Amino acid sequence: MKILVPVKRVIDYNVKVRVKSDQSGVDLANVKMSMNPFDEIAVEQAVRLKESGTAQEIIAVSIGPEKAQDQIRQALAMGADRGVLIKTDQEVEPLAVAKLLQKIIEEEKPDLVILGKQAIDDDCNQTGQMLAALLGWGQGTFISKVELAGDKVTATREIDGGLQVVAVPLPAILTVDLRLNEPRYASLPNIMKAKKKPLDVKDIADFGVDVAPRLEVLKVTEPPKREAGVKVETVAELVDKLKNEAGVL
Repeated sequence: MKILVPVKRVIDYNVKVRVKSDQSGVDLANVKMSMNPFDEIAVEQAVRLKESGTAQEIIAVSIGPEKAQDQIRQALAMGADRGVLIKTDQEVEPLAVAKLLQKIIEEEKPDLVILGKQAIDDDCNQTGQMLAALLGWGQGTFISKVELAGDKVTATREIDGGLQVVAVPLPAILTVDLRLNEPRYASLPNIMKAKKKPLDVKDIADFGVDVAPRLEVLKVTEPPKREAGVKVETVAELVDKLKNEAGVL
């Protein structure tokens, strides 16, 4: 079995995001970038499937600038076998990402595609679903548990108020949730080995995909600052404030 795992370069989740002064977007200057946390979970799951003998090869794919090789190398250090970077310096929207991944999948012919349910920079939660539609493959989204048996994958989905178990024939698309696993830290020897693993860099223009943006960002603003709380002396005072000031009673 061959598994393909798309990984995205995003602002590290520990970094406090700053909005540009003109509100045109987020300031990326001198900001630490990392692999999207949901994609890390996807890589970990692919590696576990390989370690169990279910999968034989893992390919990590990223679409982004030259520096996105760092995130591919991280996936390689975690256990992926080789990487592919589709190089572009422009912002690529989910539909264009799905079309580019479709081209890679047609070349590589993987049996399973595992990716994060969403990226923490745009929170779109669209790429996996669009990719499944373009390929005509079955899909399982918000996955918290995966079992492979024969020519189908059984996946447990996180839904409102509970869990749903679905069986999807291979080839298939899975988008993963936080509770699926805990990604490993890449050891120093594996980081060194990752530097020697193959990583192909392709130009986005070679794929013949229209990546022109369909959306225009009008304005980006920071959330309003939370007001300080107040202490009350009695329950009666609390009820009075909830009723007359907060208006929730």
